[in-house]
Amino acid sequence: MAALDVDQLHTGYGDIRVVRGVSLATEPGSISVLLGRNGVGKTTTLLALAGLLPANAGRVSLHGQDVTRTRAESRVKAGLGFVQEGKRIFRDRTVDENLQLGAYTLRAKRRSWRHSIEEAYDRFPLLREKRSEPAGRLSGGQQQMLAIAQALLAKPTVLMLDEPSAGLAPQVADAVFDTLRSLRDDGLAVLLVEQAIDEAIHISDHVYVMDGGRITRNWRTSELDAESIRSEIVGSSDSAAFQPKP
Repeated sequence: MAALDVDQLHTGYGDIRVVRGVSLATEPGSISVLLGRNGVGKTTTLLALAGLLPANAGRVSLHGQDVTRTRAESRVKAGLGFVQEGKRIFRDRTVDENLQLGAYTLRAKRRSWRHSIEEAYDRFPLLREKRSEPAGRLSGGQQQMLAIAQALLAKPTVLMLDEPSAGLAPQVADAVFDTLRSLRDDGLAVLLVEQAIDEAIHISDHVYVMDGGRITRNWRTSELDAESIRSEIVGSSDSAAFQPKP
């Protein structure tokens, strides 16, 4: 059973329909990557899956449970985590306070969520060194790690990330991708939106290409090697504007 299953999702902003019948899935212990040019509906899709935009039609399921009409906080409780683009952390709060806010969703005793925060520090040792510093003073890569750590404190089984490598130096971006591989190995289902197509393909188990609010191509990466998939994407008529990030 897919951890996240999306069937013919339609959504948008008011009367503007941006996403028109998207279907995709991601399984436990796998990374699914959603690729596409700017403006084709990738972020809008994630916002709808997170419950931050209403679905006009279609179905969204988490582990077989229909969550299409449930509120965002209910989806978090059902196991859906979301790291939005732009390192959305509390910049005036310390690193530790940011993690405490993430742990608040556990609705557990302080000792329990304190243990979860220490686990986050074990995964991201650099954050432990900065735990008493305001988050706004962290480097871009450290802020992205903090945003991921904060989302993980809700104990998601499905983690969605929107452009996690945006604005990061290549070496720092590689560390983010290594983290996603580690999360996959831990059994999470990961849905990733990325413009760094080479790196995204290399870590993925399934690649979806989006254009005009629809899924236009998809492959399991076991069926084609990464270079063949990239050639298909860049060479296809609906994806000719794809370019790797500088």
